[in-house]
Amino acid sequence: MFDRIEAAERRLVELDRLVADPALHQDHRHAADVLREHARVSATVAAGKRVRELHSAADEARQMLEDSDADVREMAREELAALEARLPPAESELKLLLVPPDPLDHKNTIMEIRAGTGGDEAALFAAELYRMYSRYAETKGWKTELIDVNQTEIGGFKEVIFSVAGDHVFSALKFESGVHRVQRVPSTESGGRIHTSAVTVAVLPEADETDVAVRNEDIRVDVFRSSGPGGQSVNTTDSAVRITHLPTGLVVSCQDEKSQHKNKAKALRVLGARLFELEERRRQSEQAEARRSQVGSGDRSERIRTYNFPQSRLTDHRIGLTLYKLEALLQGELDELVDALRVHGTERSLAEHAS
Repeated sequence: MFDRIEAAERRLVELDRLVADPALHQDHRHAADVLREHARVSATVAAGKRVRELHSAADEARQMLEDSDADVREMAREELAALEARLPPAESELKLLLVPPDPLDHKNTIMEIRAGTGGDEAALFAAELYRMYSRYAETKGWKTELIDVNQTEIGGFKEVIFSVAGDHVFSALKFESGVHRVQRVPSTESGGRIHTSAVTVAVLPEADETDVAVRNEDIRVDVFRSSGPGGQSVNTTDSAVRITHLPTGLVVSCQDEKSQHKNKAKALRVLGARLFELEERRRQSEQAEARRSQVGSGDRSERIRTYNFPQSRLTDHRIGLTLYKLEALLQGELDELVDALRVHGTERSLAEHAS
């Protein structure tokens, strides 16, 4: 551990020099990266200093236990007990800071929610998940923007795509990727039988312009007339946009805006995020030892969570967490769940880097 603290101290000297160089701030993106790393490494060095001081003070207290004066020995025992109580949390904080950060954690996200098995009931739950994440984002002061939605006649969403922008959004939401299962009695069910439906959630880090380049010659843009619930036409102009990325076959549609130009811009954002995710998955598979640590695989085909309405229960299967406050969670009170997933993810990272 102390070797890594010394490495952090050396890195902080380099970062101090970079931050003091006026030339750094000519490149705003690079400057932001350097300042972000400077803050993290500074915190690591400070935590390392605290741990060293506690160990040093504890060693001194142990030596005082050999003193011939009984009062001194008693004082040393009390001091050592206090120091040994402070050491575990200080070392835990340091270990967390020594875990290499996920380079994507600071990014904004694009989320895609799609109804799976369950027909109308799945679509209704997809709409509820969208509202849950929107309310959570609001409590965090994050900004959400609807990109595209395919609504059903009874108010459900076959598919909804939206962005979430703010401080470290991806670090909080990245564990939401996967299959969300809902168990409840549908409002349209006269027999009162519990149905099981599924909704798929994908959380993509939003790509910056320098992360991925979408060349004009690599895409085909088609325009068509927007449609509403049940396929009814809601627009008399061809403002909806479908973009096909020819090298990969990825297809993105957007019809939320009345402007063809705005729909194209939104579709390109989604395409950029999907291409960036493809590249990240390729890089992680080639360099498995360097892949980001996640709870579960993060695969959108993996069943991660069950929402049981009759029992007001939410269970996250990856970490074995069960909460009996489903209504509050659906209202966006997700901190307890998100924090538990983050802690578990960090513990996995610690285990990987310790091995």
